[in-house]
Amino acid sequence: MLTADGVKTACVTGGNGYIASALVKLLLEKGYAVKATVRNPDDTEKNSHLKELQALGPLEILRADLDQEGSFDEAVAGCDYAFLVAAPVNLTSENPEKDQIEPSVGGTLNVMRSCAKAGTVRRVVLTSAASSVCIRPLEGDGHVLDEESWSDLEWVTAEKPPSWGYVVSKVLSEKEALRLAQEHGISLVIACPVLTVGASPVPKVYTSVPASLSMLSGDEAALGMLKGIEKTFGGVPIVDLDDLCRAEVFLAETETTASGRYICSSFTTTIVEIARFLARKYPQYSVNVGNDSSGELLEKPRVCLSSAKLVEEGFEFRYKTLDEIYQDVVEYGKALGILPY
Repeated sequence: MLTADGVKTACVTGGNGYIASALVKLLLEKGYAVKATVRNPDDTEKNSHLKELQALGPLEILRADLDQEGSFDEAVAGCDYAFLVAAPVNLTSENPEKDQIEPSVGGTLNVMRSCAKAGTVRRVVLTSAASSVCIRPLEGDGHVLDEESWSDLEWVTAEKPPSWGYVVSKVLSEKEALRLAQEHGISLVIACPVLTVGASPVPKVYTSVPASLSMLSGDEAALGMLKGIEKTFGGVPIVDLDDLCRAEVFLAETETTASGRYICSSFTTTIVEIARFLARKYPQYSVNVGNDSSGELLEKPRVCLSSAKLVEEGFEFRYKTLDEIYQDVVEYGKALGILPY
């Protein structure tokens, strides 16, 4: 619903998060009025960077909770677009069903119902994850997966790979969102981003950025996460945060043709390739490019996640090489204090 002065309005859930706050910034820069939801608007530590974005344009910060039915009604009322980014992440829970899967699916449906109720939302963009696409047994090399591929939940729940509850939560959230969208006549697109790195307004980040910088920072736990991605994904698929946010806005605005799921991946690499690149580009960090005696690391990716559908729709990635990706994230890592210099 256009505002009185013809400005389009967008709601972004989980507005103070890593992806969401970058999305809020982009929308404001594009001239949108934005309504961002957070659990507790009074939490200065978690929201100060979001409040700073109010200097860019009309940004309202509203209280909403994924667990509470109807708590997103006010946030999506009158909006043209709704970007569903908020999602629980509880990777170490001993009860993934209760702590990860149920809250994810329930939260997604809560926001979707609010969108149906609003009656003004022209398109919903759900941020999922590529782990809904590719976690399945794949023998050999050369696999190319697209949006028709789903992670094998039977195999995932039997084998219980790392963060298996997260994988299940993403698949079920997508499927339930698609079902409810069809039921209520909601136009829905789903973005499935891979390992997302790059600069965000957020002053503190977890997981993807420290993982991508782990060979420079020496953070063994973060490197362990990167190794886990390579093992379960059959490579290290990467997208820059700026490209992901631009893709989500593109998918919202391309109303006539865009539909269903979209993998968002600039390219797929390996830890070995990243290490060699970093050693050349940043010699001051003494990156270890020694041979992997354990045999765990890949020389080349076994699996490629294809973004052909997104590109055919007319989207163009800006960050297409390790050089472009790392220039962005290294500067961000320095600003966050993850890297010393």
